[in-house]
Amino acid sequence: MSLTEDKVKAYKDGIHDFGQALPDVAEAYHEFTGKALAAGELDAKTKQLIALGISLFNNNEICTFYHTGEARSKGASDAEIRETVAAAAAVSSGHILSQGVTRVQKAIADHG
Repeated sequence: MSLTEDKVKAYKDGIHDFGQALPDVAEAYHEFTGKALAAGELDAKTKQLIALGISLFNNNEICTFYHTGEARSKGASDAEIRETVAAAAAVSSGHILSQGVTRVQKAIADHG
C-alpha cells in the first residue's frame, strides 16, 4: 500500500471508530456529504474537483489524497486534476492579495 493509501485508510479507520462512539453524528455527516457530493446540477466529478481545490486551500493532506482519488474514480483526467490545482493556487493567492489591498491598506492608513 502506498503512503497516500495508508493515510486515507487511517482516516477511514478513524471515521469508523468515531462512528462507533457517536453513530448519529457519523451517520448525519456521511448522509450530508454523500448528498452534497452526489451528481445534481453539477456532476460528481466536478464536485470532487471542487472538494480537491478546497482541500488544497485548507492544506488538508488526507482530504487532498481522498478527493484526488475520488475525482479520478469519477473520470477526472490528470490534466483536469492539475488544472484544479492551478485554479486553487490562483484563488488562494487572490485571497491573500484581496486582504492585502483591503485590510492591510486600512491598517496602514489608520496607523498612518
